[in-house]
Amino acid sequence: MRVLVVNAGSSSLKLSVLDESDEVVEQHDLEQWDGAAQDIAGAAGDWSCDAIGHRVVHGGPHLTQPVVVDESVRDQIAAVTPLAPLHQPRALAGIDATRTAWPHLRSVACFDTAFHATMPEASATYAVPADWRDRWPIRRYGFHGLSHRYASRRAAELMGRPVDRLRLVTCHLGAGASLCAVKDGRSIDTTMGFTPLEGLVMATRSGTIDPGLVLWLVREAGLSPARVNDALEHESGVLALAGTAKLEEVTDRAVLPSAECHDRAVLALDVYVHRLLRELGAMVAVMGGVDGIVFTGGVGEHSAVVRSRAMNALAQFGVALDEGRNDRAQGDCLVSTADSKVTVLVVESREDIEIARQVRGILS
Repeated sequence: MRVLVVNAGSSSLKLSVLDESDEVVEQHDLEQWDGAAQDIAGAAGDWSCDAIGHRVVHGGPHLTQPVVVDESVRDQIAAVTPLAPLHQPRALAGIDATRTAWPHLRSVACFDTAFHATMPEASATYAVPADWRDRWPIRRYGFHGLSHRYASRRAAELMGRPVDRLRLVTCHLGAGASLCAVKDGRSIDTTMGFTPLEGLVMATRSGTIDPGLVLWLVREAGLSPARVNDALEHESGVLALAGTAKLEEVTDRAVLPSAECHDRAVLALDVYVHRLLRELGAMVAVMGGVDGIVFTGGVGEHSAVVRSRAMNALAQFGVALDEGRNDRAQGDCLVSTADSKVTVLVVESREDIEIARQVRGILS
């Protein structure tokens, strides 16, 4: 089955067709996409495919498995737009465009939140008033689930062990970033929660901060909720610390000789790695140990400096990084030493493969 994968981001669009062997046979990317249907039909109109798979960021409390899109499903996706206001409308635009252009093909929605639906109540529940949780869909959802699921399966293949017998921490590090504790092939905890703001320091997002700080900014500093939200989403994170959101630039500046290095870059890298280590330790703790640590995403795959700083800090726990392998890492590979008690891997982020496999699974 050839699957057209539609990955509609908050401002970008990625289209690809994967054949039965998960090889990409057609591809088209738009870095800037305004949701126009003709961009999809125009790019993929003459491609041959048997079904369509859509990445949808949020499935809400009810859509926890891939599902064939009909009007009821579309309405459910639209209903949780307030929980993902940047991404949900773009996913709906992609769904509408493909259903119009290819009405004879079935569209399947694949959800980033679905992988985390297996989290136990202790991981998913916020300690807030019960009537809030009863009235509103307040819980920890988690995100990047398609990436975490694929990375854990691929890591198990590289390790030569069944994924359902492993304890893995998958580190999806990109502009958005999250960790996932994958035990026996299931997500049991993750760093993002009700929204993608919780957890790690990201390119322009703050990650976890004291909620009392938000209340203080509104009540005492006089900032509007909209202004605080915009700042935490778009003006914080690495950008706020270093003056640039590109971590590659930050690491380049931070590792210069001492007389030339930039203090802001040093601080940004220190904060980034500190939060990564703190959250990684939490993921290991909830699993009672770890067999493998997996790096994926733009930063996870390409920043040898971040991997080195983080893994060398865990040397006392039996993590042994092979610096040569780490520096040369390309594609899917191991970067730990042969005698490391914990396997450290780099895995290329392939949400398209995960989506295509989910489409084939549900339609078969």
